Amino acid sequence: MTGPVATGRRGFMAGMAGVAGMTVVPAAAAARSATAGAPVNLAPVARPTSGHVSGDTRLTALNSGKDPANSGDTTNGMFGTWPATDTQTIEYTWDVPITTDHVDVYWWVDGQGIGLPKAWHVEYWDGKRFQRTRSPAAPDVLRDRYNAVRFEPVTTERLRLVVQGDGKLSIGALQWRVWSKGAPPVFAPAVVAGVDRSVVLGGATYLQGKATWLQRGATDPLGWQTVSGPGAVTFADPRAAATTARFSAAGDYVLRLAASASGKAAASTLTVRVQAPPPERRLDVVYTTPYSIDSPLWSARAKQLIVNWIPHCVAYCERTDLPIGQGGLDNFIEAGKALRGEPHDKHKGYVFANAWVHQTIESICIALMVDAQGDAEILAAQKAMRATLEKWIPIVLAAQEPDGYLQTAYTLADRQQWPTRWNPGNRADHEGYVAGYFIESAINHHTLTGGKDLRLYDAAKKLADCWVANIGPGKMAWFDGHQEMEQALVRFGRFVNDVEGQGRGDAYIALARFLLDSRRGGSEYDQSHLPPTQQYEAVGHAVRAVYFYSGMADIAAESRDTDYQSAVLSLWDNMVNRKYYVTGGVGSGDTSEGFGGDYALRNDAYCESCSSCGLIFFQYKLNIAYHDAKYADLYEETMYNALLGSVDLPARNFCYTNPLVDTERTAWHVCPCCVGNIPRTLLMLPTWSYAKAPNAVFVNMFVGSTVNVGEVAGTTVEMVQKTDYPWDGAVGITVNPAQPRRFAVHVRVPDRKTSELYTSVPAVRGIGGLTVNGTPVAVRIERGYAVIERDWTAGDRIDFVVPLAVQRVVASDRIDATRGKVALRYGPMIYNVERADQARIDRKLSGAPVKPVWRSDLLGGVMAIEGKWDDGSPMVAIPNYARMNRVGVTATFGGTDGGVNYNPSGAGEAVGDAPARRDVQGRHSQVWLNV
Repeated sequence: MTGPVATGRRGFMAGMAGVAGMTVVPAAAAARSATAGAPVNLAPVARPTSGHVSGDTRLTALNSGKDPANSGDTTNGMFGTWPATDTQTIEYTWDVPITTDHVDVYWWVDGQGIGLPKAWHVEYWDGKRFQRTRSPAAPDVLRDRYNAVRFEPVTTERLRLVVQGDGKLSIGALQWRVWSKGAPPVFAPAVVAGVDRSVVLGGATYLQGKATWLQRGATDPLGWQTVSGPGAVTFADPRAAATTARFSAAGDYVLRLAASASGKAAASTLTVRVQAPPPERRLDVVYTTPYSIDSPLWSARAKQLIVNWIPHCVAYCERTDLPIGQGGLDNFIEAGKALRGEPHDKHKGYVFANAWVHQTIESICIALMVDAQGDAEILAAQKAMRATLEKWIPIVLAAQEPDGYLQTAYTLADRQQWPTRWNPGNRADHEGYVAGYFIESAINHHTLTGGKDLRLYDAAKKLADCWVANIGPGKMAWFDGHQEMEQALVRFGRFVNDVEGQGRGDAYIALARFLLDSRRGGSEYDQSHLPPTQQYEAVGHAVRAVYFYSGMADIAAESRDTDYQSAVLSLWDNMVNRKYYVTGGVGSGDTSEGFGGDYALRNDAYCESCSSCGLIFFQYKLNIAYHDAKYADLYEETMYNALLGSVDLPARNFCYTNPLVDTERTAWHVCPCCVGNIPRTLLMLPTWSYAKAPNAVFVNMFVGSTVNVGEVAGTTVEMVQKTDYPWDGAVGITVNPAQPRRFAVHVRVPDRKTSELYTSVPAVRGIGGLTVNGTPVAVRIERGYAVIERDWTAGDRIDFVVPLAVQRVVASDRIDATRGKVALRYGPMIYNVERADQARIDRKLSGAPVKPVWRSDLLGGVMAIEGKWDDGSPMVAIPNYARMNRVGVTATFGGTDGGVNYNPSGAGEAVGDAPARRDVQGRHSQVWLNV
């Protein structure tokens, strides 16, 4: 559903269906009508376009040829322009000229953000410009019927609707039919093979082609063919548009779907990359347990998060006077009263407001595991955090229902509006989303206390058991409008198995798969349009998507199901190589907070902070599944560029979105879903830095730190890193096994070529000068790691140098927004230019050399990049994470983006402050430079 309720931050409409991925539309009836002289609907063979398409809708719904039952019938998909409320155009294009004298439109009305237009008319292309058709009367604007307009006949290849909104509501349509005048021309079928994808060798790919005929004869063919590839391809049914294909060998294949009508042929191709399956056993998680940080960059960032940001989140969660982003601890207090039979107030804020309390609890638990190393400010903050836990935990647990269910919005809801748990009519209400965050908070509380305090752990098991008891085969099917429960259940299931013994957590992992498998028959917006194993393109809301893909990657690793493995690789490839920002962010905002089409990467990107958190989880899951360093290269890139700067340097304001031009930083937000997600992700450094196997340690990030990675080769192992990376490439790692043991240490060999979308010059990869205890050693390179296998004793030290150099980054020409521009990189860091350092940032960068320069006086100490603009004036660039820290007074509350509604429930609606005041007007900061 589009509009203020459902295309917002957490919205969804149950029962919504998109256009079918595979459709063959015979038109024998149309052919008979044409023979009899009756008009034929020419729309099915047209190509629809529009200036704006809202995220949960599709243009192809307009010409599906399927009649709606009423204006609210979205069974066969819909097209909408939310949030735009001004005049919009919708265009059809044909391969050959058509003649028409009337069209009709079935308008979509959802009762919320989509309403009837004020007026509309038809225009045709005369070869030079669009002209308005001549009609004796203005067309009707009525709901629950086709609205027709007749006009003098026109012959054209392009026809468009000009639709005038009322300035308040957006417009939408379910069908737009164009009727022929006279005998229609013969058209080749409209053929779409589908999206490019990957498949794991031994598995099948699900082909969901589409062929549409205007007039199909009995002998007009349709079929799949192999164009190229290193092996044989077996189609389950080569004459069906929807079928499966299997491959005999790894490599790249091109498949073609071809069809014809009366001798006019059309075809469409797709590429399938067949890959080897992952290793038999995934790597083991290194849980975040007490650790210390010794890094110029990370020590400062962690301190500010602990001393300023997390206490800020605590204070705002406890406030009861917030104009926006309400509903913190007070909702748990009221739910506890309700469960005790006491008078109570209604739920405040959004239905998912529990999330920022659970995230803040998890952030506190992780922050308490960071060694203060005697820092008085950190010690004071940690003391206050311990008191907060002791205050909050009883309040949260008092809001848990007797059988384990926990969501205060449901507990406090009017039963007429929310009659039962897991009710399809309330799929937008985030039951799994908030439950998942609670479960995850319990994991880090357990690791904080070493299992000595089981209050949250036991409550999380009780909640998970409640879900297992009610949902599953033979019980009920369910999927949540916003994913999170899936990855939380797998994370918790693994943890329970590790804590209590193999098998106790298996039911939670099985439920996670059931929740994933239940997704179908819904919308692209929340990735429920197809079963997960048939999804090959990153679509819809970006946060939901990356949480979904993270959960899918978990199930692929746990089950070794080739369909899941193939879908995960396909989604990863589509996202990273077609929809990925140079900063490691995702979500262009072309759709509501989500993905646009391939290569649609505008610089005023959305790149929500939560999507960066989810993307790090997704890439990490692939790293432990494939034992491949390229996924760590990617999550390092996202960590340093898209997420690290989502909180300002003092850690008093944050960014909800992270565009590549400017950034709005605010203390709070109309939708504060990111406020606790950011610190809990950033502070899980041990998990991101290491993974392990029974006889190996994998080093994924280079951060000065001391981390206990747990048991390897039968003994506990401590890893101590000494490095100033990413400012300096020298890295020293001391390996401290409790007992001498033989095992392998896999050291990531960084490769800055993370995405096919970007090329960096000069190429920088590899590591140099690798020694153990000062002696050069021979290593083998395995999946991007330098492998050192030997007998280790405490104090053995690995030293190496990661090459760091300034690189000029050029994007693919297929990205319109970055054509003729260049970005700057140093190590994992992408850089910005800001008007705080130079009067103008719209000039061209000269071809003169650029160099890294350490600036202790700048932004707390950064490696700047210095060069020249084309007029000879000095150019200074700073790391992207430090952007927008010198722009004047920030706003207190954010959320003024009129293109986004964050609220699916209608509760607690509010608007934020005006954007932050900037002392320098105009564009202040940008990644891409003119050349």
